[in-house]
Parts: sequence; structure tokens; C-alpha cells
Amino acid sequence: MKRQARTYGRAAGFAGVTAALLPLYLARMRLAQARGEAQRPLRDAWIHRWTTQLLRLFDIEVELEKALGPPPPAGRLVVANHRSAIDIGVLLGTFGGRMVSRADLSGWPLLGAAARAVGTLFVDRQKAQSGAATIRMIKDALRSGDTVLLFPEGTTFAGDEVRPFHAGSFLAVSHTQSEIVPVGLAYSKDSDAAYVDTTFVQHLGRIARSEHTRVAVVVGEPIRAGDDKTKVLAARCRERVQELVHEARKRVDRDRA
Repeated sequence: MKRQARTYGRAAGFAGVTAALLPLYLARMRLAQARGEAQRPLRDAWIHRWTTQLLRLFDIEVELEKALGPPPPAGRLVVANHRSAIDIGVLLGTFGGRMVSRADLSGWPLLGAAARAVGTLFVDRQKAQSGAATIRMIKDALRSGDTVLLFPEGTTFAGDEVRPFHAGSFLAVSHTQSEIVPVGLAYSKDSDAAYVDTTFVQHLGRIARSEHTRVAVVVGEPIRAGDDKTKVLAARCRERVQELVHEARKRVDRDRA
């Protein structure tokens, strides 16, 4: 009964927080546009406020090993392992920027509206041309000096093994001055954070029922693409993310001991 009440309360809280903050954000962005003000800092500030409140609502404790300053003029691509829907809020709250996400999310009630409002880059994997379109979107965002958040494994997995990265998205940073920031995520072993063998709604319900979730986030030094071939660059980034996941695992287990 207590777990059920927690689930309903958090679901209502998510809807309430998003519904309250989103109209204010959209109004402020329209005002900034009319005044010719920079909109990206406003977007990232709103994202940080929104994700911070949601992570607190769901009792998710984020242990961040390292923070970064603003992205360089050539933009920043953040790449991480993917284990849970929580990863999205963690990365957005940490780095701001624009998430690469599956296309069907854009049509979801409330969450889809929030995702569209912050400039999410939607990918329709059922369309053959989606890969090329994704590369163009990422490249355009980076050229504007923005941060792009990407899960190169392509989907979620359980455990700490980092699966091979899809190389296609790395075409957007090949032969550019954009930096690639590797990130490793690890959840406490007793958490219900893993998103595998279940529907998205069931996954969110399990997170909402959880008493407390801890996640360690370790940020690595930026990697320059240079003249590396795309597959070589993807493999190099995967290897570094794997190292960071091991560091995150040690941190989250050590802090529990």
C-alpha cells in the first residue's frame, strides 16, 4: 500500500512540476527571443531546475565525480553508457544541452511537450534515412556551439559491460574541433533502475516505487576526434566510457560500505 501511494504521488508530482514549469519556460523564451537575448543559457537553467526537482521527487541521489564548464565554440558531444530512463535526467541536469532520443517520445503527453521545448533531437529508427538526418542534426547543433547528449549503445542494457558503440553518430564530430566528453554511470546494485525486459511504463512505475536510488557519475577528460576514422573513434570512446563505468562502480559501492 505504501509503495502504491508512493508511485501515485510521484506520478502526480512529475505531472505537476512539469505542467507548472513548462509554460513559464516557454513564456520566458519567447520574451528572450523578442528582446534578442541569448536563449541557450535560459534553456539550460530551466533544464537544470526541472531535472533537479524531478530527481529529488523520485529520491534519486546523484554522486558527480567531476563537473565541466561551458562547451567550447565548436560544441561538445557527451557520450555515456545507458542503463535506465534516469540516465536522461542525470545527463540533462549535469550538462544541459540537447538529448538525442527516439522519435515516439515527441508525441507523449506532457513529457513529449517538454522534450520538444528544450530542442530534443528525435530519431525515427524505423525510417531508412533517419541515420543521415541524425548526423546532420548533431552536426548543426555542434556547429552552433551546443552540447549534444548521446547514448551510442543505441538502447539500454543491464550490468556494467559497455556494448559496442554505433559509429554513425561519430561522423558528426569527425574532422572537427568539437570535443567528446566520455561519461560512466553506475547504479547501486540494490536499485531497480535497470530498464530491460519490460515496457517503458512498467520501468517508470518501478522507479516510482523505489525508496531510494543512487547513481555515480564519473566524467572523463575530453577526447578530440582529430583524423581518426569513425569506427576507430567510436571504439576509443567506448573503451574510455568502460573505464569510467568501472570507476563509477567502485565509487557507488565504496560509498555504500
